[in-house]
Amino acid sequence: MAQATTGRVADWRIRHQSSFDEARYNGRVFFRDKLAFVGLAIIVITILMAVFAPWIAPYPEQGRGASDLKGRFEAPSTQHLMGTDREGRDVLSRVIFGARIPLIVSFVVTAAIVIIGVPLGGLAGYYGGKIDEVIMRITDVFLAFPSLILAIAFVAFLGPSIRNVMIAIVVSWWPWYTRLVRGMAVSLRERPYVEAARTMGVGNFTVIRRHILPNALGPVIVQMTLDIGTVILAVAGLSFVGLGAQPPTPEWGLMVAEGREYILQQWWIGTFPGLAILILVLAFNLVGDGLRDVLDPRSKR
Repeated sequence: MAQATTGRVADWRIRHQSSFDEARYNGRVFFRDKLAFVGLAIIVITILMAVFAPWIAPYPEQGRGASDLKGRFEAPSTQHLMGTDREGRDVLSRVIFGARIPLIVSFVVTAAIVIIGVPLGGLAGYYGGKIDEVIMRITDVFLAFPSLILAIAFVAFLGPSIRNVMIAIVVSWWPWYTRLVRGMAVSLRERPYVEAARTMGVGNFTVIRRHILPNALGPVIVQMTLDIGTVILAVAGLSFVGLGAQPPTPEWGLMVAEGREYILQQWWIGTFPGLAILILVLAFNLVGDGLRDVLDPRSKR
């Protein structure tokens, strides 16, 4: 019994050895890129900061929205490292708690976009004909409008809230992934291994699931990483104009909006949340650039 188990484990290792070797090689290539490593470190630190915000923030209740009017507009000091806002709330605590919304929203929205756009692109590219025509014409309707303008229109119709912002971004952005995957599926469906699978009687959905979509994941993963930063900017922008998070929610875009009228005197109210947005978006772009070097040999520097 033990010998049989050991034999199965050895067979499994042999079958997957090339995948392990490729993963190790890709890992070495990625971590050799210092900028990508710095971006990944910033993302990990931000995630830890968001998870442990109640224990890290110096004033957790103010971070959640509680006011302290006696301490309004205090400049950065040893007691309040990033100063206080017009409600007397510690800006550092608000920035720490504010990391939760952009991370959660960007991950959920990007995952939803991929779940909708990738299968539709695979179906359109693999089958072609009328299926391709219908899917791509619907895609073209959404792509005819700037994605951010379309998202603003949806949020204005649904009402301002983070949930409606997420819905609006998903509805306006899924066509980009459909077009990306469709173009790759058109080229992949003519590959010899796809032809061989069809000749052996493998079903179309199985071919798409096992051969088309997995081979299109590289560019999709890179695009996802880059789009997470774009989603963070979009969420912050919609909150800035009053269509996203509502007071007293700790959200970076909303905090920048609250500090814009005090930018000349109490500059710290909007500056530090704006820097947080800048650093996190830059980190995701650095990681995306590193992944592109790993997953796309043509882009290696």
